Amino acid sequence: MASATRTLWKGAITFGLVHIPVGLHTAATESGVDFDWLDKRSMDPVGYKRINKRTGKEIDRDNIVKGVEYEDGKYVIISPEEIEKVYPRTTQTIEIVQFVDAGEIPFVYLERPYYLEPINKGQKVYALLRDVLQKTGKIGVAKVVIATKQHLAAVVPAGRALVLNLMRWGDEVRPLEGLDLPPESTKASTAETKMAVQLVKEMTAPWKPTEFEDEFKHKVMELVQKKVKAGETETVIEPEEEAPGEGAEVIDLSELLKRSLKGGGSSRKTSAAKTTSAASATKKSSAAKKSAPKKHAPTERKAA
Repeated sequence: MASATRTLWKGAITFGLVHIPVGLHTAATESGVDFDWLDKRSMDPVGYKRINKRTGKEIDRDNIVKGVEYEDGKYVIISPEEIEKVYPRTTQTIEIVQFVDAGEIPFVYLERPYYLEPINKGQKVYALLRDVLQKTGKIGVAKVVIATKQHLAAVVPAGRALVLNLMRWGDEVRPLEGLDLPPESTKASTAETKMAVQLVKEMTAPWKPTEFEDEFKHKVMELVQKKVKAGETETVIEPEEEAPGEGAEVIDLSELLKRSLKGGGSSRKTSAAKTTSAASATKKSSAAKKSAPKKHAPTERKAA
């Protein structure tokens, strides 16, 4: 499935001193109907204007600054140079900082999945991590920078694949306080519990995602097909899409597993420092052996 989509990002999964070169592919699509705005007089696409909300007039991009509201109606202006200084450093790595039990992270933290595909002869080490996670019932908690934005993520085994699921940060998930929830001491009667268990068993079936669909989208698309057959169509010129960016070259360092264990798996900072040092030394050595200068990897595109 992943091979049918374009690579959105290239980098490596790292833990200890191990590098697993991977490419990132989208694993989900929006299921809703995408209604585009069109000018009914000419069928041209309609975009969004930059409007001054007080005057109602359109303004140029050069007159727009970025501000952060710290109190009601009061803002602090942040310059592009100041924003650039605090952007997270792009490392082209999915750095696993710890492993946790698969059932320990609530679903509410999971946000968007991506398939990870092994590249640059990383098949064996990829399979090693996948099989170890399945055998131990663990998932990796990682940090990754994509398009200058840092994300918390989970590396999860899913069949033959590894999935990178971007997660919400801890302060982005609202606490349960304030909700009128029944206390844990609230219990149903034995008869009610027995009937509920029986009903759940009767309604239990194998998970088949193809049996579920967006009914609104299905009906709209039926209407679209009906209009297409009737010739009720319009031609619209769409803007061209940009070519995807390329990621940095990464190196397979699976032979450093033993060194990672000797260095102590409990110290994340030490492991991360060794990873950076080892990767840097390897890259310098490779660059010295090559006669032609190595091209710099362009900035990665934001994963859609």
